[in-house]
Amino acid sequence: MEASTYQGTNKLIIGIVFGVITFWLFAQAMVNIVPAVQADLGVDLGVLNIAISLTSLFSGMFIVVAGGMADRIGRKKLTYAGLILSVIGSLALVLAQGAVLLIVGRVLQGLSAACIMPATIALMKAYFEGAERQRALSYWSIGSWGGSGITSFAGGAIATYMGWKWIFIFSIIFALLAMWLIRDVPESKAETTGKFKFDFGGLAIFIVTMLAINIVITQGATLGWTSLITLVLAAVAIVGIIVFIRYEGKRSNALIDFKLFKSKPYTGATISNFLLNAVAGTLIVANTYVQVGRGFTAFQSGMLSIGYLVTVLAMIRVGEKVMQRTGAKKPMIWGTIVTLIGVSVMGLTFLPDLLYTIIVFVGFVLFGLGLGMYATPSTDTAVSAAPDNKVGEASGIYKMASSLGNAFGIAISATVYSTVATVSSVHISAMVGIITNVIFAALALISILFLVPGNVGKTSPSPNKNKRVVIGHS
Repeated sequence: MEASTYQGTNKLIIGIVFGVITFWLFAQAMVNIVPAVQADLGVDLGVLNIAISLTSLFSGMFIVVAGGMADRIGRKKLTYAGLILSVIGSLALVLAQGAVLLIVGRVLQGLSAACIMPATIALMKAYFEGAERQRALSYWSIGSWGGSGITSFAGGAIATYMGWKWIFIFSIIFALLAMWLIRDVPESKAETTGKFKFDFGGLAIFIVTMLAINIVITQGATLGWTSLITLVLAAVAIVGIIVFIRYEGKRSNALIDFKLFKSKPYTGATISNFLLNAVAGTLIVANTYVQVGRGFTAFQSGMLSIGYLVTVLAMIRVGEKVMQRTGAKKPMIWGTIVTLIGVSVMGLTFLPDLLYTIIVFVGFVLFGLGLGMYATPSTDTAVSAAPDNKVGEASGIYKMASSLGNAFGIAISATVYSTVATVSSVHISAMVGIITNVIFAALALISILFLVPGNVGKTSPSPNKNKRVVIGHS
């Protein structure tokens, strides 16, 4: 083994951003095209909602595993594996004629995201340090938070004018471009000792627990909240959480190293990340409501959220600069408060059409402004608090919070919306669904206030400086 330095950092950043948006832009576009997909494939709305949440669910279940594997076998290898899975998953959706390939494609997209997200964050830490790491992570955030901002607009536009399957054709193109751009990047691995033993027991408990939780959330209304099946699944979920925590605490090769949570900055960043990603449920409620309750097309509903796109992209680097001067806590707090206000005003569904349209547009602007301010300070807080030999695993846990927060937020919001709609008007159900997301944002704010120290992330801008990484040559 010998040390070497990779100089093509701009290509690395662009390639990573392209890889990240295969999930955050293209895979997540499914949230905004529910009516088009249902009309084309003729699948039941309940099945379609499951397919939508499966991507985030499978990403969340396997992302920690992939993060640990990236540390062991190579971060570039795992990134490539994720991009290949993205191509196959997107192709399955393009070829789908019914529920089977739809579900298969969504599962593969979830596994793809599980590989790409922690591996690419770990590559960022491997090649950059200090202010340059924060800059690189800002571009990563543009791919993730910015991608989620573009998805509503881009997904609606593509679905309206080209057909929804073209969304996933573009995803294939961007995945292939990402593979080409990072082809010359040398491998990066953690320094490890001893033989690696995979925690299959922990993974099995985790998967059963997450599936039980997801089924209760997404199918509770259909099965009946007090039915035997729902109650049994709820019990499995509760027992599974307890067993998993106790089981993992006794293992040296634990799937999730709970010692990472001894760091208050890491804990605060991860919990608030989970909760603010859960606020993504606002997107499915708002987009569905304006189409069903206000007669908007998918493209028109996408246009409503274009302010989100502009502000989230504009504020990501602003959040980075503010963090370097004040520390991470202040921009995280400010961003969360603005997000909370933006989501809150979208719940004013009793307003007449024109005024509500204006309010929703403003709400999306504030939503994007807040998340853009929050994104880089949160990611840098989590990454900088992680030890070098655990950065893939720590990134995996942090992004697991993103994926599971996104999955549960969408599932909970959709369930609340559809459940209330059975006993009340679509306007009331949308209001209640959005209030659910306001609660998520408020809890995120509390976690930042109590857990994130005031000085974390404060630094001075420095010249471009790459870290030396250990790579192998055959």
